[in-house]
Amino acid sequence: MPKELRVSNALSEKYVLVTGGSRGIGRAIVLRFAEPGTHIALTYRSSEEGARKTAEEALKRGAAEAVVLRMDVADPESVSAAYRELSKRFPRLDVLVNNAGIISWEGIREETLEGWEKVIRVDLTGVFLVTKTFLPLLERSESAAIVNISSIVGQTAGIAGIAYHAAKAGVIGLTRKLALELAPKIRVNAVAPSLIETNLVKKVLDTHERRERAASLHPLKRIGRPEDVAEVVYFLASPAASFITGQTIGVNGGRLMC
Repeated sequence: MPKELRVSNALSEKYVLVTGGSRGIGRAIVLRFAEPGTHIALTYRSSEEGARKTAEEALKRGAAEAVVLRMDVADPESVSAAYRELSKRFPRLDVLVNNAGIISWEGIREETLEGWEKVIRVDLTGVFLVTKTFLPLLERSESAAIVNISSIVGQTAGIAGIAYHAAKAGVIGLTRKLALELAPKIRVNAVAPSLIETNLVKKVLDTHERRERAASLHPLKRIGRPEDVAEVVYFLASPAASFITGQTIGVNGGRLMC
């Protein structure tokens, strides 16, 4: 596993876990936290190569340590195994970013029970399971923060599938309840992006016309970048947001106003 200790200033050390950190938004979040004194763990389910490349880049950018863990957030045994491994390496967790997820496009007429349950297990139950499992490490921190990645479709209807809408709306509700239960020691917030420039979006918006139309739906007239989301996640996890909890912050270019 890529790992390199570069600094050891105990006063500035921070321990961070990002699920689904191998690509897209997760990768951008990992790299935003990659700074001296920060120990980062990132998980992947199938893209090991992508996870290792992200970890290597995090070290190049100054992270004290980058640990790669395979974890399926929908599988309790896999999550428990990742917890056991990380608890041997990290004395605590200061930041947990629940980013891992999948998307669906099927409406009520097309969606199957199997498809519905798969999306709910990963995108909603996965957030619950990871948070519950890693809570003992978070409780060792003097000031921990959890940031959950939801979506604009958790706040309004959009083009994604019905299961994805339900799961992302559930993440917002779960965020509020966790914030109430875990206060005052652990802050919990959510980020709700609109269209973000990832490989998934590139596949959907595969023509210039589709991209232009999608951009025009946002008052800022562009599609978001993974770094746009990462900056907000970093802020919510930082001391600068010490009086913010239970909130869902939209990173949507103004789309929710329309």
